[in-house]
Amino acid sequence: MQEKIKYFLSAKKIGSKIIYYKMIDSTQKEIRKLAEKKVENGTLVVTDYQTNGIGTHDRVWLSQKGVNATFSIVLYPKCKANELDTITYDIASCIVETIKEISGCTLEIKKPNDIMCNGKKLGGILTQIVTSGEKIKYLLIGIGININQVEFPSELAIATSLKKEFGQDFSREEIIANFCNRFEKYCLNSKIL
Repeated sequence: MQEKIKYFLSAKKIGSKIIYYKMIDSTQKEIRKLAEKKVENGTLVVTDYQTNGIGTHDRVWLSQKGVNATFSIVLYPKCKANELDTITYDIASCIVETIKEISGCTLEIKKPNDIMCNGKKLGGILTQIVTSGEKIKYLLIGIGININQVEFPSELAIATSLKKEFGQDFSREEIIANFCNRFEKYCLNSKIL
């Protein structure tokens, strides 16, 4: 998976270090551990399957094995915490623009952190800012995007995927890499990186 992501990657920092797990409890928990050890800025943790993915309000993020994009990124922003007030929405915008560029599919954003398609949830974002006084120690970004999953449990009737909505397979790696490329441009323009 790392090599496929790198093939599409032009970003210099975000995704410059990719840590891949075939299976892990949560990419968000793993990236937090790595952030505490001062892993490289822009490190990406990606997996084929999370056994205990974290959604907003500590909900479980369910995802089928090997068909969706589940990943987390750590950044050490240069800005102040209040300058990240819109970061979740800005990340959502980068996801929507990335998917539109790759697939032509138009998605919507349901504030604060949901990616929607035809009124159903296609993805979500979890941002966590860890501070020490006024200073940002690190920013953790967890992203889950339903890409090629077509069957969802009945309790997730609100969920959908790109394949379910548009009837074709999409490359998880291309979407992840192109999101990283676009998000890095946003971070550089916003002086976050």
